[in-house]
Amino acid sequence: MKLSLLVLCGALFASAEAADPVFSGPQQGEKTTPFKVVELTGANLDKERDVIADNAGGATALVFMHGIERSMMPLLRVVDEYGALRKDALKTEIIFLSADRLEGEQKVKNASGSLKLQSRVGLSLDGAEGPGNYGLNKECLMTIVVAKDNAVTANFALGQPGIADAPKVLEALAKVSGDAAPPTVEELNQRHMARNGGGGRDGGGMRRGQEGGPPPRPPVDLNRFDLNTEEGLRGAVHALIGEVQGLRAELDAVRGGPRPPQRPMARETPPQNPQAAKEPFPGAVPTDPKLEGLLRRFIKPTNDDATVDALLVEVKEHIKDSADLKQQAIDGWTRVLHFGDHYGTEYSRKVGRAFLEELKK
Repeated sequence: MKLSLLVLCGALFASAEAADPVFSGPQQGEKTTPFKVVELTGANLDKERDVIADNAGGATALVFMHGIERSMMPLLRVVDEYGALRKDALKTEIIFLSADRLEGEQKVKNASGSLKLQSRVGLSLDGAEGPGNYGLNKECLMTIVVAKDNAVTANFALGQPGIADAPKVLEALAKVSGDAAPPTVEELNQRHMARNGGGGRDGGGMRRGQEGGPPPRPPVDLNRFDLNTEEGLRGAVHALIGEVQGLRAELDAVRGGPRPPQRPMARETPPQNPQAAKEPFPGAVPTDPKLEGLLRRFIKPTNDDATVDALLVEVKEHIKDSADLKQQAIDGWTRVLHFGDHYGTEYSRKVGRAFLEELKK
């Protein structure tokens, strides 16, 4: 049932995800301010230090990690490998975030054998939120802040990071470190494979299942998402998508490269029912960006009654006498009400039904 809800939520808000920008961490042009971590690997194990002060304004990649999931590893390995290759011109910092310091330290130390990171690895002393004035978004599993002279040159807020993000991240790292001819993602993967003994791996140098190799990392943990909220469902959908992307990347590594696209099989006969290909749910997500945004705000489960009333007034003002917007509102409210108590509050569903009947008259 939960998986069905995840897929459903992903379909319902796909257009919203594409349209809404996600922000995490200081943006381009803003300053990187001091913060402390405890070192989790290397010669300075268990020592506290100030990351920004240590790097003294040099070209820096700050990789903030809200978790350790298999889907994140292909991108993390590429960034780490490039950082090692350019260590004289670029300082790469992997910074894990955890609500509990002891638990976070132990978790990262336990995983360090399979991660085999060459960059400096630390745990933020500021808890799960990270440095207070950095404004990190906990919905982003990875936030990469690229900086030089203590000013941000690029920012990547990645809700579910994957290898597809690697080219644009590498471009920003090459630019800040003065690399006119950076290696490709494939070349960096080959360096990683050669450094760890070659072959398909799950984060370490051994093949999966090879005696003495690290055990496979557990799959994405859906328990960390609140599946009773829109944000939680959406985050879980992206986590599952990232898990699939990570597995595909690992499979490609085992095969020695991605499989060529296969030609789709031709249909022997056309579908008998043209409506069969349409979504099985009534209504539709509004195509008008403002109306779609108002609908998303209207169904938040944290709304109080006054907020719901105010949003409904704003919706009515936006629609006014537009027949097109009126129909979009009918379609949008029809869809969310179809799913019963999965969206909004009891009061928002009540006034939503009344609003829908008013629109239909």
